[in-house]
Amino acid sequence: MFYLLLFVVILAFIVFVPISIYNSMVKHRNMVDEAWSGIEVQLKRRSDLIGNLVEAVKGYATHEKNLLEKVTLARAAATQSSSISERAQAEGALQQALRSLFAVAENYPELKANENFLNLQNTLSELEQDIQMARRYYNGAVREYNNMIQVFPNNLFASMFGFSKREYFDAPEEDLDVPQVKF
Repeated sequence: MFYLLLFVVILAFIVFVPISIYNSMVKHRNMVDEAWSGIEVQLKRRSDLIGNLVEAVKGYATHEKNLLEKVTLARAAATQSSSISERAQAEGALQQALRSLFAVAENYPELKANENFLNLQNTLSELEQDIQMARRYYNGAVREYNNMIQVFPNNLFASMFGFSKREYFDAPEEDLDVPQVKF
């Protein structure tokens, strides 16, 4: 009787542990996917706003054509990138272009006083903060997921069930530099 009970307990343990580990890994993977979706929503909002911002600046800074083209190209590259690392790099370039645009806009008193431009600038500033929060949430979810699939004994089941490490959404090196504005 004792051996039968021991056998049932061991069998239940052998069945329960992989199921529990699998379900936990699925939960963490879904949290990473949800976090990435949050980043994409914020980036889409910023991308939509940039078109309005460029149009507002165009009227005042017509001779800054190269900068406006740079912002537009960076926006297009950001929306067309496929992998997370490509997206992070493209978003970094876009952020640099926007910083340069705002630095140039400081030289146009009429533009600085324009209510539409100020509203767009404030909205974009809020969006940047939202993107940073979404990025931190995503990276936290990735950290938890990567920890989940790399610790023992989960790592044995992770490879068996096809779970693989996810990339962080890192800010590119150029995000750390201060933009240079030259006339």
